[in-house]
Amino acid sequence: MSRQVSLDDWERRVDRLVNLVPYVALAVSLGLTIGVSSFWPQAPLPGTIALSAFAAAWMLWNVTLHPEWEHRQVLMGVYFFVLIAVIGALVVRAPLYGFFSFTGYLHAVYALRGRLRLVGVGVTAIICALSQVGGVGTLATATGAVIFLVVMLFNIGVAGTMAFFSWVTQEQSERRKRMIGELAESNAKLEAAMAENAGLHAQLLAQAREAGVLDERARMAGEIHDTIAQGLTGIITQLEAAGQVADERLPGGAPTSYAPGEPLPGGAPRSYAPAQQRRHLEAAVRLARESLSEARRSVRNLQPEPLDGVPLPDALTDVARRWSELHQLSARVTTTGTARPMHPEIEGTLLRTAQEALANVAKHAGATRVGLTLSYMEDQVTLDVRDDGKGFDPCALPPAAGEHTGGFGLVAMRQRLARVAGRLEIESEPGGGTAVSASVPAIAVGEPA
Repeated sequence: MSRQVSLDDWERRVDRLVNLVPYVALAVSLGLTIGVSSFWPQAPLPGTIALSAFAAAWMLWNVTLHPEWEHRQVLMGVYFFVLIAVIGALVVRAPLYGFFSFTGYLHAVYALRGRLRLVGVGVTAIICALSQVGGVGTLATATGAVIFLVVMLFNIGVAGTMAFFSWVTQEQSERRKRMIGELAESNAKLEAAMAENAGLHAQLLAQAREAGVLDERARMAGEIHDTIAQGLTGIITQLEAAGQVADERLPGGAPTSYAPGEPLPGGAPRSYAPAQQRRHLEAAVRLARESLSEARRSVRNLQPEPLDGVPLPDALTDVARRWSELHQLSARVTTTGTARPMHPEIEGTLLRTAQEALANVAKHAGATRVGLTLSYMEDQVTLDVRDDGKGFDPCALPPAAGEHTGGFGLVAMRQRLARVAGRLEIESEPGGGTAVSASVPAIAVGEPA
């Protein structure tokens, strides 16, 4: 920034010099010419004074009063060569106008561009050399002509060199100005881009927070469905079964709304704890405790309780055993491939999928046997759950089955698998049983999820 300020100051000083020095030099030249006119023969003064007045008016109009014309190259070219012609005529009439002839150097730099500037400097050097050797009369002799030639070449060499370096300096200055302007424009664009990026970043953060909230809601919905909802369903089933056992013990379909200890019709006391009824009640209590434990683990975002320190195949076997005891159906677990510890999220997803698939079999399939196959492959792990139930038509399911129809299970399984880049496939046909296949990436423990 300081370099730019100093450059501007220098240009302002040059402009003041261009505006002031020519008038001073013209006045000095005219004064000296008038002063020596009595003893130095020269052209008549009236013509010299008239040319001086024209030169002053020409500079005043084109430079001093209209500085904005500086960048009009054609107009400035005409201005300079008319001015240098007037200066040449004044030097021919009175060599003392050599003081004013230096104006050609200043205005060549001011008015001309490119190589034309060197031409203007060369012409000015010739006129200055003519004034330095005493005017046109000196050229009448050979010695005078040689002296003029030497002085002219010296002037052209010095002035041309200075003009060349001035030209190069100005070109570099203009190049720097353009670069500074481009840099300022780039900075403005960069600031605008940074402001836009900041807005997009804030928007992305808001979307990320919203996505996190929605993902957590979906996770909690799945956990509630897989733990509390399934547990409550099992509890209701067991309590209903216990009630049916009590109904079956009443003779002749007597009403069941007797108070504890109240004798039944016929005088027989009512019994509330047969072995079958006790089994259903104990199962209901166990399901309630398990559901409560799983609900607490879901809130803390921990892995399912069956996987707590237990390999996935063993956890699946335990889940299938409990399910078989609860529903009095056969469930067999088979493991293929080399079993190895997977990422907790992967194992938890497969376990929850197995629990949901078994819950669907119990509620809808009417099956007598269920087979679970856990397959470990090189790049993925699959879980297949097959039953011999009544089956259904998968194409008859709505695209988002379950959100408003009570069948949240398939949606929950798909969403849970999607969170770990897995997929769910269902094969079924009426009367032909159902096969549910879940595939997930084989991400081992310790690998980045």
